[in-house]
Amino acid sequence: MSEPVPADGGDLPEAATVGASLTIGVAVTVPEPFGSAIQDARAALGDPLARAIPTHVTLLPPTEIPAERLPAVRAHLAAVAARRRPFRMLLHGSGSFRPISPVVFVRVEEGAQECRELEAEVRCGPLARELAFPYHPHVTVAHGLAEQVLDTAAVQARAFHAAFAVPAFTLSWFGADAVWRPWCAYPFSGR
Repeated sequence: MSEPVPADGGDLPEAATVGASLTIGVAVTVPEPFGSAIQDARAALGDPLARAIPTHVTLLPPTEIPAERLPAVRAHLAAVAARRRPFRMLLHGSGSFRPISPVVFVRVEEGAQECRELEAEVRCGPLARELAFPYHPHVTVAHGLAEQVLDTAAVQARAFHAAFAVPAFTLSWFGADAVWRPWCAYPFSGR
């Protein structure tokens, strides 16, 4: 099994070591310069979450766990990564979950099937949970903003195009300051 690689998000909060709970998420990180381009676009639209959430494709949405379950979660994620191989992702064009949810996103044109498989593997065992909506891999570019702003975001996102290799997924934690911080990257090592 591959050992997780520390990400640049710093240490876990003290609560993770004193028996409290913490909120975690698992995602494919969108690399630079694409990640910053999407954050800049979100900020330009007035999205207050633009800088609080690294650009990503969700594999496990925000999930609260007891801190003592973290070792089992980490072992589970390492096992998932050990079975998977790197893959190519292509982000292109826009989509929306409106009217069900006020979200505009960039579409995952290539790599969506791999994300679906990863999501199913990640969201079992110690991370088993129900979802509010069926899983749909995407990169959010606007969320919870006025309809006109969501319309603008959809038009702007149509031209977005990014292709890159996905060598790993990342475990992140949600801080008291409402910022998501990457904690551990889990490289794919399957054959």
